[in-house]
Amino acid sequence: MTLQVGEKVVYPNYGVATVENITSRAFAGQMERYYFLRFSANSLTVMVPFSHAGHVGLRKVTKNGQLARVIDFLGENRRKRHQDWKDRFKENSEKMQKGDLLEIAEVLKSLLVLQAEKPLSFREKKMLDRARHMLITELSTSRGWSEAEAAKILDQALSKVHLHFPERI
Repeated sequence: MTLQVGEKVVYPNYGVATVENITSRAFAGQMERYYFLRFSANSLTVMVPFSHAGHVGLRKVTKNGQLARVIDFLGENRRKRHQDWKDRFKENSEKMQKGDLLEIAEVLKSLLVLQAEKPLSFREKKMLDRARHMLITELSTSRGWSEAEAAKILDQALSKVHLHFPERI
């Protein structure tokens, strides 16, 4: 995968970033090329070596077809059964780290279903907020909408199955 300066990308578990620069630096006596990424949400910057971009899951922003599948999934009445907290958290963490948008939507939906039944742990609340942020930022970036518009579209899909975004923590 080759990225260009100015291109929007997704860094799994963190969200959408812009390729701000492509540079070469010496590390352990070897020259390596790096993507210099800046996250607009919090001004965080990250340098990702070309050789590790695939390993960390760096990818281009999802296209409209996949986004439509995510929105449809959120509005479907399929619900996943809940395993114990430790297994559920491990599975959800792995899905978030992969960075696949549909899997992030699964995490969001399963946590919203669980939250409707009982209070979430602090860590699950943080994961829910991160999944929400990742879906909203990618949808808004891909479609050129504001984050408020993207949140409204996702909330409308969730309302079909009587789920709603929580207030941000």
